Order: sequence, then structure tokens, then C-alpha cells
Amino acid sequence: MTSQVSSPAEQAVPAEQPSGAAAAPTPVDASPPSAKEVRRLDRVIIRFAGDSGDGMQLTGDRFTSETASFGNDLSTLPNFPAEIRAPAGTLPGVSSFQLHFADHDILTPGDAPDVLVAMNPAALKANLADVPRGGEIIVNTDEFAKRTMAKVGYATSPLEDGTLDAYNVHPVPLTTLTIEALKEFGLSRKEAERSKNMFALGLLSWMYHRPTQNTEDFLRRKFAKKPQIAEANVAAFRAGWNFGETTEDFAVSYEVAPATSAFPAGTYRNISGNLALSYGLIAAARQADLPLYLGSYPITPASDILHELSKHKNFGVRTFQAEDEIAGIGAALGAAFGGALAVTTTSGPGVALKSETIGLAVSLELPLLIVDIQRGGPSTGLPTKTEQADLLQAMYGRNGEAPVPIVAPKTPADCFDAALDAARIALTYRTPVFLLSDGYLANGSEPWRVPEPDELPDLRTQFATGPNHTLADGTEVFWPYKRDPRTLARPWAVPGTPGLEHRIGGIEKQDGTGNISYDPANHDFMVRTRQAKTDGVTVPALEVDDPSGEAGTLVLGWGSTYGPITAAVRRVRTAGDHVAQAHLRHLNPFPANLGEVLRRYEKVVVPEMNLGQLATLIRARYLVDVRSHTQVSGMPFKAAQLADVLKEAIDD
Repeated sequence: MTSQVSSPAEQAVPAEQPSGAAAAPTPVDASPPSAKEVRRLDRVIIRFAGDSGDGMQLTGDRFTSETASFGNDLSTLPNFPAEIRAPAGTLPGVSSFQLHFADHDILTPGDAPDVLVAMNPAALKANLADVPRGGEIIVNTDEFAKRTMAKVGYATSPLEDGTLDAYNVHPVPLTTLTIEALKEFGLSRKEAERSKNMFALGLLSWMYHRPTQNTEDFLRRKFAKKPQIAEANVAAFRAGWNFGETTEDFAVSYEVAPATSAFPAGTYRNISGNLALSYGLIAAARQADLPLYLGSYPITPASDILHELSKHKNFGVRTFQAEDEIAGIGAALGAAFGGALAVTTTSGPGVALKSETIGLAVSLELPLLIVDIQRGGPSTGLPTKTEQADLLQAMYGRNGEAPVPIVAPKTPADCFDAALDAARIALTYRTPVFLLSDGYLANGSEPWRVPEPDELPDLRTQFATGPNHTLADGTEVFWPYKRDPRTLARPWAVPGTPGLEHRIGGIEKQDGTGNISYDPANHDFMVRTRQAKTDGVTVPALEVDDPSGEAGTLVLGWGSTYGPITAAVRRVRTAGDHVAQAHLRHLNPFPANLGEVLRRYEKVVVPEMNLGQLATLIRARYLVDVRSHTQVSGMPFKAAQLADVLKEAIDD
């Protein structure tokens, strides 16, 4: 969805605060009296939860799309089961989608849902602990039979035994109401039941005054080859809306105004991290005037990039789904040798398999983007969960001295800019570059301002076209390892260019000529030169957010921790404490001023979704005793949790 914001306004950004114990966020004002009360909210957090076959991801995605088109700021957290198809109705099979939307700038999907939609007992049990007392729970009562409750350990019904007394519960027979609404379509009971997620979507769309036409259009497009199913889903969606309008159980609906003043003027759309990254790669190839080649093997959570790029042959994109990880990066490196902007996508286990070829790319000094969408490990680990697990692997996970620049986006939308930045470095310095995203960014979404073409960087690079060196006897020759004195990049010669024939391979090259060399002094020189090239990559200075100038504590993050850290910093400052914040996009090389920034503060806190990998690098490089705060639960940090950590550091 896209929406147009015509005129930005200056305003203070509200602190992202916890929901508290209220049934819903505190209204900021009330609309005029109507048939049913309408309350105005500044924000709300909704979580849809159900069995992995209940369509919770589709439901959340549609609610998100309508929210984006309405103009709210938003942030999402899809949470998938780790098993491909866990047994129905069990705790491992629960799938959820959390959406935080507001009339102001927000940064995270929220710590706790104000509203939980639970499609079955497993969904209720798996998510109840996250709902604050007084929160709203909409429950599908049709699924609370003895057999389904026993699957998750409920001896008695939580709807009747007092388990939910602390919450505002709305019991709704979603399955029965959906089947009744679809009687005229002649569907089987099983077919009709599948539309209960659309009934729930219609009900929530009524509760929060979401637009509806785009969802109806989407359903008709999605099921264009099955018009009866399309109209049945539309009917279920409308029935849910009408149920909210007519039932006495829902006496109040809510409005969350567009966040117009939170955005600069421009055209916006909702975008996930993997989609933004895909678009960034396409834009980079266009700005470089090069074909884009992706050599990849499907792996969670990176596969969506392969799926998306395969749709864009009209932009000169060629995708190759290889038989394994090694073949994928081998093909990509071959495409780089052939003059393409080459990319391979994977996750941590795939990086392990690609490591030898990454080392070959370092030796060949060819531009190659290695996109690592990190997930929990080791080994197969947690395929559908998030973790910042691969920083040290990206930094050191190859034999020999094989330095590779590392770039990490901070938000889903920032994946677009990070892809352009990684391409800039790869093309300018003739080097492989790691782009470290993760599952939280890949699957999460937020509004993204579509850039104008003239805002994009010029990434055009020159191929070698003729001899570049003159021998002592006056003969002009081509030396494939004769370097640009500024960047230390070697020339990029497309195979087949007359007179530019040269040797490639994994054995050490002689400086300049590129011939095989076993000379100790030459090897020492080449190793140090490749390291100097990486160390010399131009990256912007680290910016520090320290509005008071009185902070003694700095919180330093990287990658997807940006949202939770920034939300936590807002809470701490709202409470009257001083804290500075800085966030790293470039992890190799570090910004030149990082050491000076670290020494400016008495205490440095580094939150990471690993066991302290950035903290280890900072301590080793700058001899600063940073405080490492870590989490490896497969889920992103919560802002309230980090705010407590920062408060403790400040007071210590």
C-alpha cells in the first residue's frame, strides 16, 4: 500500500511507553456521541494468534496493509512456528502476528499486546502471559472443547474457571458465526471454517475503524481462479464487521488517527525487511548500470529475497536457485567475474558452507554481496526465530587472513539503504561484503518513504578496457592486480575483453601481475594490502544522540536492536535521566571516531541478541570495559526490559 503525506509538521516525538494495566491504551480524547461509543487512542498493540493453519499471518498482514494505507505509523512482529507443520492445536504449532500502530512515531512492535485474538486454547495459553492485566482478549469459544483443551494441559476451561478474571474477555463463537454467514455458498463445513480468520479480521477492522475496500479487492485477486471462495471470504469479512457493529458485547470502538506529522512529505508504503532489501539490490544494480545476479539456495528466513527477485527479470535480474549453498555462491562469484552485481543470500548455516568461496572472493578481489539473514543457532537451530548470531562468523569465519567489510541495517525500511551501501563498498573496493540482517527485520514491517530516483547514489564503475602497465622495455600490458592508489581496488576486467586475459584461482597472486606466487615476502605484502583495503573503506562518522550533553552512560547497538534501544532511551529520558545513544551500521571497518566516542563516556552498555559478540570486538579493539547485556531467546528485546538495564547502569 502507498499513501501520500503532503505537509510534514514539527512536533515533539512522544516517548514509546508501556501499555500499563488499562484494558486498552489511554484515550487522548473522545469523539462525539454515536450509536456506539467511539474512543480516540494514540496507539494500540494487537496480536493475532492461532494454529499455524488458521491464517494468522495473512490476517495480520491484511490488517497491517489497511493500517498503512490509513496513514498510521506501525511496526510488526510475525512469529512463526519452528516446525513446518506442528500437530494442530498444540503449543509448538501456535503462529502469531503482532502489530503496533499509532498516531505518532513508534519504533517497535510493542512489548505487550493490548488486544489478543486467540483462535484456540493453544493460542491462549501460549500468549496469555504477555497480556497485561485488564487487557482485551477475544476468544474463539468454538475451539474450547475438552479434547483441544487437554492437548495444552487445561483440565478445566479457562473461560470458566477464573483464569481470565483479570482480563476484559470477549467470548465469540467465531467458527459457528462464520459457517452461518457462509450458508448460501454451499461450502462444506471444513471449507467454511477456513474463513474464520476473515471474520476475525472484519471484527477487528470495525473495532479500530480500518479501511476495508483494499482487503476485499485483495481477496478477489488472491482467489481469482476460485470466485466462490473469494466471495465467501469477502462475506466472512463483512460478517465480522457487521457483528462488531450490532453485538452488545462490543460497546466501544476505537480510532487511531493517521501519523501525518511524524513523516516527512513523500509517498509511503508498508514494507518488510526482505522486500526492502530486494528493492535495494535492484536499485543498486540500476544505479551501477549492471545486471543483477542472485545465486542462492532456499533457507529460512532468507528465501523471500530469492522469491521476490525472481519476479523482476524486466530490471535485468537473473536468479539461480542452486542445488546447494556452495553452488549458489560459486555461481554468484562467477557472475561477479563476468561483470554482474553478484549476490548470494543465506542464513548462518549457509554461511558456514559458503566460507571457502568467500575466502576465494577475497583472494580474487571481486565485488560480491553476501546477504546473511541471521537466525538462532548453532546448526539448524531456530529457523523461524531471530538472533544476532553471526557477527563473529562474518568477521573471522574463514581460513587465513580474509577481511570482509560488514554492513548491518537497523530497521526493515533501512534494509533498502543498507543494500545500496553494501553495493557501494563492494563495487568501489572490489571486495565481498557481508550484509547482516536478521529474522526480526526480514519479516517485520514498517512505513517506508519511496525515494526519488535522483536521491539514489551513483554506483557506476568502470571496467578495464586496455593495458594499464608499461614494462621496462616499453611493452604495454595488463596487470590484473595493479591497484587504484586511493581505494587499493584492482581493475575489473570482463572475460573476453581482447588483451585483458588474466589468471584467477585460489592460490596466492603475485602483486601486480596476478601470477601464482609462493614467495613469502609477496604473501606478506598481499595479506597486508587486502587488510589495508578493508581498513580504508570510507564509512560515515558515528553519530551520537546526546541532547542534554550531560549523559555519563552511552548505549551502543547494532542491527535490529535499534528500535528497542531507542524506545528504551526515550523511556529513560522521559523519566528524567540522561543517556546517550549511538548505533553502528558499519561493523568492519568501524567508524574512525568510534574510539573517541567510547572514551567520552564513563559507562558503555551494549545490548545484543547473542552472547556479547560486538562487546568482544569493542573490548579487544579499544580496551574499553563495556557492559554487555545479552539475550538469545529467539525474540527481540522489549523496550521496558532495556529501560531497566539502562536505569541500573546510570544509577550504578
